Amino acid sequence: MASRNRVLVPEAREGLDRFKMEAAREVGVNLTEGYNGDLTSRQNGSVGGQMVKRMVEAYQKNLIK
Repeated sequence: MASRNRVLVPEAREGLDRFKMEAAREVGVNLTEGYNGDLTSRQNGSVGGQMVKRMVEAYQKNLIK
């Protein structure tokens, strides 16, 4: 199945990949470069959830400024 996620700014792909790996480390999920189909939905969801949490925190900090 092809991914439906697409990066609106192609130059941001590398930064998004780094961000994803940082979020995975924070929640204790061992992501690898490339295929991660052996991970559970719960593990993948925790990475995505951590990414959203950090994005919301960053947005809130910018609102305060």
